[in-house]
Amino acid sequence: MDLNTKKVLETAAFIKERVPVCPKLGFFTGTGLGESASSLDVSAIFDYKDLPNFPLSTVQSHAGRMMSGTLCSCPMVVMQGRFHLYEGYSPAEVTFPVRVMQELGVEILIISNAAGGFDPSFQPGDIMVIQDHVNLTGENPLVGPNEDRWGVRFPDMSCVYDPKLSSIVEAAGQKDGIALQKGVYAGLKGPSLETPAEIRYLKTIGADAVGFSTVLEVIAAVHGSMRVLGLSIITNVHNPDQPEPASVDEIIETAQKAAPKLETLINHLIKELD
Repeated sequence: MDLNTKKVLETAAFIKERVPVCPKLGFFTGTGLGESASSLDVSAIFDYKDLPNFPLSTVQSHAGRMMSGTLCSCPMVVMQGRFHLYEGYSPAEVTFPVRVMQELGVEILIISNAAGGFDPSFQPGDIMVIQDHVNLTGENPLVGPNEDRWGVRFPDMSCVYDPKLSSIVEAAGQKDGIALQKGVYAGLKGPSLETPAEIRYLKTIGADAVGFSTVLEVIAAVHGSMRVLGLSIITNVHNPDQPEPASVDEIIETAQKAAPKLETLINHLIKELD
């Protein structure tokens, strides 16, 4: 057992001693989306700095805390803040919360993010259901000796994002009048935003949106046999022929405005699962 595995087990044991019910569902809130879990009936809150071995969020709008509780009677854990390669974290550190959730018993992972869109039919504030992804980070959390307790050496990635979870969310969107998009998410290392030439390249290879997170966490989740739902908030739409500057403040503001829609969809999903 390597050092990272020992740290994960230590953190999970710390949480289990303080959380009355082990969660079955995990939720990562993305940039500007911390309030998308406001319906959670909270039983415990931990700042990341108070959890043994946990990295610390350094990105604007990431609260850096874990909440445990129930939503629609479903026990779940919410990570308000994640870790990125561009912060200097390793793939093992980026995916550390996923491994902790796996040890806690999480079976379904909902992961949200703020992303730039390419499709001209997209509008800022739209929610895109991720159907597939392209990992362009140059990293993979499974490099190195395989931890057999977490998964097999060569996990199949032919159906990463669970079709049933996606269909439930799409039906909820139709019911509540929330227009949803569908597409492929490209994960980059960051933190510099994309050039027009890079956007053209990403469109050429089949991507519909781009961001600096999600792909490593999802790889770890699939390795751990979790069912995954990915939701991207389209915060800006790129047109490489007429490029416009994008600021982090504007991206966060757009994501925050979309957070209530995201919360509505998640609430519907959990009711259907229940």
